[in-house]
Amino acid sequence: MSAPQGAQAVAQVAKGAAPYWRNAGMTYLAYVNACSAHVRNCLKEPFKSQSASREQIHYKFTEWDNGVPSKPVLRSSNPEE
Repeated sequence: MSAPQGAQAVAQVAKGAAPYWRNAGMTYLAYVNACSAHVRNCLKEPFKSQSASREQIHYKFTEWDNGVPSKPVLRSSNPEE
């Protein structure tokens, strides 16, 4: 086996050894979010409704202008809030 062929073989083994979410072109965060959604969809009541309430995301966003923060804005993944 020549040096270029050996390097290709090593690269192929390294690619196969990488986590499958990376081989699929996903980030770890996208993979975890997809898995979490599948698990939540498989739950039976009352666990399904309890997990749906924990799915909400709330965060505070502050814009900065010339080193001075503006008034923080609270944001939520729930459009009703």
